[in-house]
Amino acid sequence: MKRVGFFQSIQLKFVLIYVLLILFAMQIIGVYFVKELEEKLLTNFKTSLQQRVNLLEYNLREEMLKERTEETQTLEQDIRRILDDFTAPDVSEVRVIDHHSRITGTSDPNRQGIIGQRITDIAVKRTLSFGAEEDKMYIDQQSNKRIWVYTSPIISNREVIGAVYLIGKVETVYGQMDQINEILFSATALALVMTAVLGVLLARTITRPISDMRRQAVALGKGNFSRKVKVYGQDEIGELAITFNNLTKRLQEAQATTEGERRKLSSVLSYMTDGVIATDRKGRVILINEPAAKLLNVSRETVISQSITNLLGLEEEYTFDDLLNEQDSVILDYSNGDQPYILRANFSVIQKETGFVNGLITVLHDITEQEKIEMDRREFVANVSHELRTPLTTMRSYLEALAEGAWQDADIAPHFLDVTQTETERMIRLVNDLLQLSKFDSRDYQLTKKDVDFTEFFDKIIDRFEMTKSQEVAFKRKLPRYPIYVEIDADKLTQVLDNIISNALKYSPQGGQITFKVEEKSDKIEVSVRDQGMGIPKKNLERIFERFYRVDRARTRKLGGTGLGLAIAKEMITAHGGHIWATSAEGKGTTIFFTLPYELSEEDDWS
Repeated sequence: MKRVGFFQSIQLKFVLIYVLLILFAMQIIGVYFVKELEEKLLTNFKTSLQQRVNLLEYNLREEMLKERTEETQTLEQDIRRILDDFTAPDVSEVRVIDHHSRITGTSDPNRQGIIGQRITDIAVKRTLSFGAEEDKMYIDQQSNKRIWVYTSPIISNREVIGAVYLIGKVETVYGQMDQINEILFSATALALVMTAVLGVLLARTITRPISDMRRQAVALGKGNFSRKVKVYGQDEIGELAITFNNLTKRLQEAQATTEGERRKLSSVLSYMTDGVIATDRKGRVILINEPAAKLLNVSRETVISQSITNLLGLEEEYTFDDLLNEQDSVILDYSNGDQPYILRANFSVIQKETGFVNGLITVLHDITEQEKIEMDRREFVANVSHELRTPLTTMRSYLEALAEGAWQDADIAPHFLDVTQTETERMIRLVNDLLQLSKFDSRDYQLTKKDVDFTEFFDKIIDRFEMTKSQEVAFKRKLPRYPIYVEIDADKLTQVLDNIISNALKYSPQGGQITFKVEEKSDKIEVSVRDQGMGIPKKNLERIFERFYRVDRARTRKLGGTGLGLAIAKEMITAHGGHIWATSAEGKGTTIFFTLPYELSEEDDWS
């Protein structure tokens, strides 16, 4: 996991928030303090000057009301003397104006020339007219400094006899404010620095356990449950650390339980012979076990997130919602040509107690063999029914003819009886063959084995057929000139060879040849019977050992076969521990091979 830098950490954010809050508070306090202080200083400045002006007014009033003689000083001289005493660092100039708006005196020694001039200031005129005080503040154009102009009436017996015009140096007040602002700014900066340092220290007390819990969370994500968060105190963060440690312990226990269950489930799924597929609530595959992948011939990695309908090839017939509501099994037919391959799919919905659908479980069963057995059973019943119905129908026809009077015809009756007898024997052979196959299927049979010279045994069977054959077919023997002893059930092997040789004779043309051959192998003997008949097509060759299977049904039935001879031969050879198969070429004949276990005796080695 990427390491969090200081400039991205919660510690810096905490300090910044803390500093900004302090700065905001200091700004509010500073603005309010400066504003109030400014108003207070201005008020004090004005009040102080007003009080001094009041005293000045009293002195001026006395001088202005005093009677003058030739020996006494003039009014202007007395006013000049009073104004000379009225000096202050915060006063720029004081003027005295009589009731005719003439300047009678000024405190500015450099402006004595304005004495006797009429003043045009509107504030002075209003003061002289109404006896009201006037004051205003503005910036002097010459000095570019702020000044305060105050006009106060001189009243005697409720009559305005003059006015005092004062110009105050209010810039000193603002100079003091600038000094106070500098002090306040320095104090704010110092407070912010101290706040930042304290904020870092305070933030560490909060962020350190949070950082520990973050590292623990990262370790938990990687599956490491051994780490513990250090508890730094008994406050809320300490309680959170304790709770986090308890959560880690619970997660470890839950992880162990889940892992155990997962291993059990994985083991169950791995050893299940049935295929299992799980989907999410949108029908996408999230789990498939190995048997399911083999049954569908897909790779487990490539089908994850694939739609279940596409995976099973049901997208044209079903939607995912249809599968959720499917109560019955769905048959999946993947048969290809002569190779049947059929699966049965059962669906089970994964639901919460609230009814919310989480997904779908699909269980696949390979029912190819079951379907094949069912098809064989149906075909077997149909074949038996057909094989029995044909001779029974023939017999019924002939017996009805005999019953209607044909038995009295000396030429027809013997033929009808002969056909009836032939069909009866055919049904008896069929029933005997079925009973024999039934015994093989139920394993209700026993082989009576004994050592037999197979060369002599085979030679006698060939002699019997050669003496009783009706068509012109030559027999060619390729048998050893010495005895070969094998342990067999002679009766069962006789039946096998009878079936094979009978088939060879049935399908051999006139003037053809049947070749009999016995060869010794390392641990077996190989027996073969080859004819020169019509042969068997390659696509039918592997099925000639199936019950009731005929390459040419019409000809086989005409020749009196039941379609069970080679099936019985296969069961008997297999019971002896051997193997039977056939090779053929169309138009050139067929060769039936079978093997029997054979152990070369010491006498044979010596001889």
